[in-house]
Amino acid sequence: MPRVVPFYAVKCNPEPGILKLLNALGAGFDCASKGELDMMLRMGVSPNRIIFAHPCKRASDIRYAREHNVQYTTFDTVSELHKIAQMNPDFKCVLRIRADDPDARVPLGLKYGAEVSEAGVLLRTAKELGLSVVGVSFHVGSACQNLSTFSGAIENARKVFDEAGTLGFNMELLDIGGGFTGHFDECGNVMFGEIANTINAALATNFPPEMGVRVIAEPGRYFAETSSTLLTPVYGQRDRTAADGTVKKDYWLTDGLYGSFNCILYDGQNPAYKVVRSPLMSESTDSRTFLSTLWGPTCDSADCVYKDVSLPVLRNGDWLMWNNAGAYTVAGACDFNGIEFTTPGKLYVWSDSAVDAEEAADEQVMNA
Repeated sequence: MPRVVPFYAVKCNPEPGILKLLNALGAGFDCASKGELDMMLRMGVSPNRIIFAHPCKRASDIRYAREHNVQYTTFDTVSELHKIAQMNPDFKCVLRIRADDPDARVPLGLKYGAEVSEAGVLLRTAKELGLSVVGVSFHVGSACQNLSTFSGAIENARKVFDEAGTLGFNMELLDIGGGFTGHFDECGNVMFGEIANTINAALATNFPPEMGVRVIAEPGRYFAETSSTLLTPVYGQRDRTAADGTVKKDYWLTDGLYGSFNCILYDGQNPAYKVVRSPLMSESTDSRTFLSTLWGPTCDSADCVYKDVSLPVLRNGDWLMWNNAGAYTVAGACDFNGIEFTTPGKLYVWSDSAVDAEEAADEQVMNA
């Protein structure tokens, strides 16, 4: 999408390695709090590469943005406009409209986004308060499934642009939000499907280049999801025999629902795993599989990652490896029970390719 400049959604994964790399590549950043603003400004990001994309901001956050010359912010209520007029009337305001994909993994429209029918009232209120409205934003929901949601939202954004123009606002920014996936195929190509074609066509129709509108997006998952792999050692186990004589296994992992697996509760994820045998032990000779339950390490009995999954016999010291663990995982963790979920041990790896060269060569042979 050559016309769209990415503003990475910091909340998805505020890992410094990711942030520094994206900053070096010239990306912008979508921040939603004083803490995120402070993080990026301390990293040397210019305020003009930040959008304060929270439609309902705390007073302390608005003051911080004003003091550090962060210019762009979103709104979707009359209440927020009055707050902005009182605390930072120099904000460049971006009206967030509702654009729901009902099949998105995490719909957002119930909480944020004004109905298009409400845009007129909001724009007139901003005009009366002497505020500057400069654009429109939307978010179709995390991990969008329906392409028509993007094209419909862009079409609605143009309607709001036109209405704002009749009120004398100089509209110069369109923010198409997030909702993009970031998986790769076996050859390292981004699996973007028809999303790019759909968005490019909708932009060409509704916001042709000659309009001079700047287009940004707020991808989080797209950049972060495949950036990280989670490794969880098995450190405890138990056999339980049912009345019919069948045996079920319980395994305790070093991470759980209060840590990176909060993504199961909050982000609707079903993370996939692979068994990694400990190199410090002899090779396992037990080929049996059992229905098994994977427990997190806290004292909460609800801290269960998976129930009744088929697994080979695991030993204390074997591992489970979880790929695509970079989006909305450790970012939502807390240190419940005094367990340091928010500061896991990290190993950084830099690769010149998205896939292993030998694996890619094998794949080419298989496809020949």
